[in-house]
Amino acid sequence: MTDRSRTTSTTTGQDVPLSPTPRSVIKRGRERAQTDRAQLYAVLDSCLVCHLGIIHDAAPVVLPTGYGREGDTLYLHGSTGSASLMAASRGVPVSVAVTRLDGIVYARSVFHHSMNYSSAVIHGVPAPVTDPEEKLHALRVVTEHLAPGSWTHARQPTRKELAATAVLALSLHDASVKLRSGPPGDDDDDVTGHDGWAGVLPLHHMWGTPESCPLLPDDVPVPPHVTRRSTPSPPPTDPHAAAHR
Repeated sequence: MTDRSRTTSTTTGQDVPLSPTPRSVIKRGRERAQTDRAQLYAVLDSCLVCHLGIIHDAAPVVLPTGYGREGDTLYLHGSTGSASLMAASRGVPVSVAVTRLDGIVYARSVFHHSMNYSSAVIHGVPAPVTDPEEKLHALRVVTEHLAPGSWTHARQPTRKELAATAVLALSLHDASVKLRSGPPGDDDDDVTGHDGWAGVLPLHHMWGTPESCPLLPDDVPVPPHVTRRSTPSPPPTDPHAAAHR
């Protein structure tokens, strides 16, 4: 089988704007919509879990799963025993949503309480990845996104494990991104007439201290690709501070 994932990654690119179809055009809160495709990449690369939505047996199903991005292809994976995931591989439309929560917005009114966030939604028909070489490549992309450095550190998948794993490739062509950042967007009357506190409680995501498997010998150190990740780093600067209403 010729895997479509390698071709889609070269036919879209950062020059193609976001929301290219009516399905992905943001209508509510459109001032928060982003048109730069690089923002889509940034959101996907900063998160680890997506939610795959599909209609299965005439009912909506939403599945949380890990993913990985290469160029303009999003790779999804799961068990071949998952009926919903296998249904998504049969040429039906799906949607994938990814959200990063950056803070809770405390406003002067309950109505204007909000969240600071970055979110992306992708629409399309995923292609099953069945070629063994392509499948290994896709799983490497997913592994290195979720646990960088692990593909060469851990044992490679066996044929049996590959046969038990389903991989889907979804083009990022039809996608939208929405961001909110900054302080509350209170009404003027509340700003002048309410003396209670208002502001933002930021949420910073960070890794904890590695916990070794209890079955490991005591002299096995935590490898550098894990310790590097658990080292605290300063939160990123958000360039979209104006999109706060």
